Amino acid sequence: MDKTSRAFLFRERLAGALDSRGLNRSDLARAAGLDRSTVSQLLSEDQPRLPNGQALASIASSLSVSADWLLGLSTHQGVAAEILDRAVQFAEADRNPVDDHLLAWQKEAAGSKIRHVPANLPDVLKTEAVLAYEYAATDYRTPGQAITGTRDQQALLTRPETDMEIAVSRQALEGFARGEGLWSGLTSDLRRTQLIWMGDLLETYYPSLRLHLFGANDRYSAPFTVFGQKRAAIYLGQRYLAFSATSHVRLFTSHFDDLVRHAQIRSHEAGGFVRGLGDAL
Repeated sequence: MDKTSRAFLFRERLAGALDSRGLNRSDLARAAGLDRSTVSQLLSEDQPRLPNGQALASIASSLSVSADWLLGLSTHQGVAAEILDRAVQFAEADRNPVDDHLLAWQKEAAGSKIRHVPANLPDVLKTEAVLAYEYAATDYRTPGQAITGTRDQQALLTRPETDMEIAVSRQALEGFARGEGLWSGLTSDLRRTQLIWMGDLLETYYPSLRLHLFGANDRYSAPFTVFGQKRAAIYLGQRYLAFSATSHVRLFTSHFDDLVRHAQIRSHEAGGFVRGLGDAL
């Protein structure tokens, strides 16, 4: 954009900001500490001009807008702190199913691709027995709440517009099959049932639901979900840190796509692989 075009855009945005606030040129001159003649030149219909740095800062501050927005360098009208507050938000639950947030964001992104990296196994593919075992000792979510939340997520799988990709490390599934770590107290029968049921679900809902298994020795990821192009959320425990800025969402999307590109077990093989782990128990 050349200087003349930027001056016309500046005038248009400045005039719009004044109109939306019910202010006139004299009001702006007083608030920004400028001569009225200076304001008139900036808003000239025929030959608008750009302000100097000090005048620009005063105008932006008095109108509570971003100087970058006035100059056409940003599409966000608000000042930086307000933009950050909107772009990054905490979502938390006090003894309520954290997945209430996930479910709402998932519904919001209906018809768009959802990319998900779970903390262990994906809740949407867990049996009720595994959920009951996992949440039996937690003080922030009861097994019943976990099961109800998962049922709601599973119901979304039956919708024709569903497009969900999940990336999990191959070692996480193999560790589950062996009963390692968190799963050390879960019987082999329950682990077998879980894996066979999970494999069946993957084959039933493919290609609307796709699981990719990457190598933990080759790639690492914190748990997060990308909801279409609107939002990304990283899981912090009993809280989600949610991002709505386009650049942030693209960053998470790029990271997920990298996990998919380096998957050791591809989505069309995942159902059979998972079921095979169960059959081997």
